Amino acid sequence: MSYCKKAPLKSAAKIWAMAAVFFLWGAFPISAAAESEAVMPETVTDAAEKPTASNSVSIEQGVEVLRGVTPGEKRDNKETAQEPSPVKFGREMDKVRLSWDIVPGAVMYQLVLLKNEKDRADNIVLTVDQIYTDGVEIDLRTYGEERKNFYYKVCPLNYEGNALSAFSKPRPITDGEFNTRAPLPKTEFDAMAYPPLYPTYAWVPYLDAVQYQIRVYRRRADKDTIIAEMVATDHDCYEWAGYTHPDTYYWQIRALDPSGRAISEWSEKRFFKVTAPVTVAAFGDSITHGGGVTSVPPCRLLYDWETYSPVPIKNLGRSGDTTGQLLERFDSDVLPFKPKILVVMGGVNDYRQGVSSYETIDNLAAVREKCHANGIIPVFVTPTPINGWLMNRRKLAAAPYYGWRDLQQDVVYWVRSQQYFVDVNDVLTEAGGDLSGTLSTDGLHPDYVGKKHIGEKIGNYLREKFPHIVNETPNK
Repeated sequence: MSYCKKAPLKSAAKIWAMAAVFFLWGAFPISAAAESEAVMPETVTDAAEKPTASNSVSIEQGVEVLRGVTPGEKRDNKETAQEPSPVKFGREMDKVRLSWDIVPGAVMYQLVLLKNEKDRADNIVLTVDQIYTDGVEIDLRTYGEERKNFYYKVCPLNYEGNALSAFSKPRPITDGEFNTRAPLPKTEFDAMAYPPLYPTYAWVPYLDAVQYQIRVYRRRADKDTIIAEMVATDHDCYEWAGYTHPDTYYWQIRALDPSGRAISEWSEKRFFKVTAPVTVAAFGDSITHGGGVTSVPPCRLLYDWETYSPVPIKNLGRSGDTTGQLLERFDSDVLPFKPKILVVMGGVNDYRQGVSSYETIDNLAAVREKCHANGIIPVFVTPTPINGWLMNRRKLAAAPYYGWRDLQQDVVYWVRSQQYFVDVNDVLTEAGGDLSGTLSTDGLHPDYVGKKHIGEKIGNYLREKFPHIVNETPNK
């Protein structure tokens, strides 16, 4: 996963914005200030722990995440990176982009190029390991005319690099895209009932790219407006400015070299439309936000539990949130969508770091009261367990508090005492109370089977308890 930093935007006027930058997968926000539709920019002044992965971009103090501009405000849309001068591929097949379907449970993939359709060890031309996306670009310039006859096959691998299944059937390399001139966006917002409040962006990495420039635009009849700009490495980027203003947006990406010089054109536009009000919304942390197996971000359908709900649900999740942070952002992130039902699922980031269960319950109770004060029906979901052994082994998040089970159970008992609640832990929990090791890669987040169970159980509960409400058509 890649952490983004803001690229400087040149503007001829003030930009109304909010700074909201914080970690994912076991980290916590640097700043979580509540905001209105348009607020003056704030800067991060107290940076907590920073990402340490070698492929991440450090989050810098003073970074601003642009939420939008005031109506009628003009902006200077000058480029912030040098204009593209893409690498020239003179021949017909100098490079190829190969893509395949995501395999549930696959953390990465291995790709093998073959001289021809014969699937033999002595026929292998190239092996590419540790591909963390469902696509890759390969440089073919060192090969001769025989490359036209190449075939390729792909094998899904787990976290340890072991095969999850056999290689795919070899396919001709001519099935790929040759001499591509821009990264390939991989978001699936158009297939979701609603786009998430906090979007993530993903793409197939571009050959020779060291970093990427991402822009988000608000669609306008006369001239589209840039409202956010980020720089990232790797293959995905999390944006921490929530999109609460109903409108049509799109994002694009291009590849950069180490100096920030563009080496590709801008990608195709990927649109998402924010609408309000919504009937049902989900409010929570990374379990709600989505993503899984440590490498697939929330912009893909497979590891978002909302995908499996028979009831359309607006995703208001934000990775890393504690229940205190849920409470802090309730007014700014929930109320603009005016949901009739709010599914509330939080607590895992409290108890795993030793936050008192009294504090967690007080925060959830305060969220409940805010719902009641605004005519919203709260439906609480039991906080999922974790697997401390897996977390310590993977070392992708801090080791959990030794007494987390007792804290979790206190919150579970409170959730079960509410008027409306869903207990999703029956399938997720193994003997001893831990998150089943077969359902999670990192010990913290349920993967495909777990997310599917959560989505189906919550959706079926909503249909059973509130048929007069949830049968409405989503306002897309």
